[in-house]
Amino acid sequence: MKSKLFWLSVVLVFVLGFAFTKLSDNEFYFFAIYTILQGVIMAVAWNILGGFTGYVNFGSAGFFAVGVYTSVSLNKAFGLPLPATLIVAGIICGLLGLAAGYLTLRLKGVYFAIATLATALVFETVVNNWHFVGGAAGIFIQPPQYFFIFDNFIELLFMLMLFLAIVATAVSRYVSSSRLGMGLTAIRDDETAAECMGVPTLRLKLISTTLMGALMGVAGAPYPFFVSFVEPVSAFSLLIAVNAIAMPIIGGTLVWYGPVIGALILGVVLETATVTISSELNLLIVGIVLVAFITLAPKGIVGLVEDFRKKKGATNG
Repeated sequence: MKSKLFWLSVVLVFVLGFAFTKLSDNEFYFFAIYTILQGVIMAVAWNILGGFTGYVNFGSAGFFAVGVYTSVSLNKAFGLPLPATLIVAGIICGLLGLAAGYLTLRLKGVYFAIATLATALVFETVVNNWHFVGGAAGIFIQPPQYFFIFDNFIELLFMLMLFLAIVATAVSRYVSSSRLGMGLTAIRDDETAAECMGVPTLRLKLISTTLMGALMGVAGAPYPFFVSFVEPVSAFSLLIAVNAIAMPIIGGTLVWYGPVIGALILGVVLETATVTISSELNLLIVGIVLVAFITLAPKGIVGLVEDFRKKKGATNG
């Protein structure tokens, strides 16, 4: 029953998104919602490793940026269409996630977090010195001139990102309810005990890093066509890395829908602040909200709701 309800909701969301492209002619809405949906994918991706497995990853922006520059290089070298670059970016970033996981997953706690940050710095150093994709100076990307059944390219990107966000959410939901998710939960709760019980911890962690890398890469692949100009500073932005961590923590890391809730709420707040105040304050806003939730509601919004229900049930009982 829950599965049917989920897929009905997925179809309804996609249909409403398509209808929105026909009813609205304000491009700002599509730009804003695209950014929010990009955050949904990144939050879900980060949570597969950081939430389900308990390995806090500070280098998520690195995989996002690799997806960005994979798209740039393929477009410049071969003129590949966006769907093809999405697939290739997902494969490359998934393999990089597997390799990075193999090298770093034997570390734990703060040592793993520092290692993932170092991995992102390595990626950034390579891109800064890769002149084919513009290096540190950046590069312009010409958006395609085909819109299919849409009025402009931003509507096409909006629908593409909506589809990718739905796919990422479905993957996260499947992982959380599968034997893989059970194994990742066991690792998060007590990795030593999980190993003693026969859980293949290293293999499961490598699957987790591979999924994280692939989804991050897919989130980054359309980005060059969205902004038209890409440079390492923006692709490896601190705000992107912090958002990927903040959104799941705000929503709740223990369930698949927590990162979605956090991404939607924080995304709306940031886009509203960008329009009404200034985009320069976004990092400050994220920092304040993140500290508040870590201090007052470490389980996120989902945890707050569950605690409220338990208290209400105890009172009624």
